[in-house]
Amino acid sequence: MAGRFNLIGNGRAGGSMRNALVDRGWDCVRVFGRDDDVTNAASGVDVCIIATPDRSIRLVADEVRPADAVLVHLSGALGIDVLSPHRAGCVHPLVSLANPTIGAQQLATAWFAVAGDPLATTIADELSGRSFPLDDVDRALYHAAAVIASNHLVALLGQVETLADGLGIPFEVFMPLVRGSVDNVAKLGPQAALTGPAARGDMDTIETHRAALRAGHEGELAAYDALVALAMRLSERDITPEP
Repeated sequence: MAGRFNLIGNGRAGGSMRNALVDRGWDCVRVFGRDDDVTNAASGVDVCIIATPDRSIRLVADEVRPADAVLVHLSGALGIDVLSPHRAGCVHPLVSLANPTIGAQQLATAWFAVAGDPLATTIADELSGRSFPLDDVDRALYHAAAVIASNHLVALLGQVETLADGLGIPFEVFMPLVRGSVDNVAKLGPQAALTGPAARGDMDTIETHRAALRAGHEGELAAYDALVALAMRLSERDITPEP
């Protein structure tokens, strides 16, 4: 299609989308910043992309005068109803966009959750060709899964870094283990990829871990116990750590 678009919000997500679409021949007519008048942002273009924080999307959409363009937001948590009464769509990239340059490259292989106007699917098709429809009623649960897959994983690796620092071991030495585990999940699925004491029901080793955490890193114990319980459930073992 390679159409014309305006962009409202030029942060990591908006900048990544802008760069990716321009790379594919789209014409970015204007980028609207925080203090700009967006009244006519839907005029003279095919698409107006709202890439503001979620809490601002409805407010921004209300300021845009309905015109020819389809309004599209990039939120994973919000439905298309926040863009009413415009022609509306949602294109949520299922990828963590670190900055506009790297993000544009990531969008070339990303999966997209799409909803609303067919133009949302067209955008996803032109960026990567990988998309799936998502009903508004399912968005909260979908977004929870996405947060667990990305943000919670990063937080978990932060816990690894804390323990590594306490031992004087560089955090980077754990990264091949992390990558190998993720690769195994991609190839085999979570259950078949699970290894370690929880997978084999080795409660002696788990209790040794818990004693070491209690002695020097008690603040990490609750998270460890919660993840042991998840690993036990994944391995289908009905075993939980003792208090």
